[in-house]
Amino acid sequence: MNKTQLIDALAARYEGNRKMAAAALDAVLDTITREVARGEKVAITGFGSFEKRIRPARMVRNPRTGERIKAKKTAIPKFTAGADLKAVISGAKKLPKLDLNKKAAPAKAAAAKATEPAKKAASGTSAATRKAVAPAKKAASTAATKAAPAKKAAAKASEPAKKAASKAAAPAKKAATKAAAPAKKAAGTAAKKATGAAAAAKKTTAKKAPAKKAPAKKAAPSAGS
Repeated sequence: MNKTQLIDALAARYEGNRKMAAAALDAVLDTITREVARGEKVAITGFGSFEKRIRPARMVRNPRTGERIKAKKTAIPKFTAGADLKAVISGAKKLPKLDLNKKAAPAKAAAAKATEPAKKAASGTSAATRKAVAPAKKAASTAATKAAPAKKAAAKASEPAKKAASKAAAPAKKAATKAAAPAKKAAGTAAKKATGAAAAAKKTTAKKAPAKKAPAKKAAPSAGS
């Protein structure tokens, strides 16, 4: 099994998520490699231990020529299998059946725990932005309160100008009404004269018209005739 096949096998435990499986495998291998290179021993209970061993300088034989040469001191990694791994490989111990559904639950919990710091950081940043915005809001409100007296002063300053304009317009209105009064009076007198003339004309026509005479009734015949 190569690394790609190992990632595919691990992805089955992460609900088919190969990226998560590859990230988990890379994180484990990188951590073990770094610690062993520093000279630390990484022991995984039941599986085995990884450690760094120093091989001293020695004389070795070249397998092609048979010549003896001196090898320098080198550091090599060493893996020692654990008791459980040895027992499973020898057949003395059997592994339980793999239930992927049960294995997926811890993976979800681990993923949720891994995302919690990011959520907390996001909430912290939102709180920080709120705190940063609060002084700006206060400054804006104070500026608005400071601007209110200026608005009142401007309104007060404009009031005399409005009064002066209304006073200046009042004489013009009065003059216009006075100028229009004679015309209204002349129109009224003309209308009255016209109505009087019409009434007089009606009276004269009524006087000139001859009165209609009633026809004389015939005398009823007397009883003697």
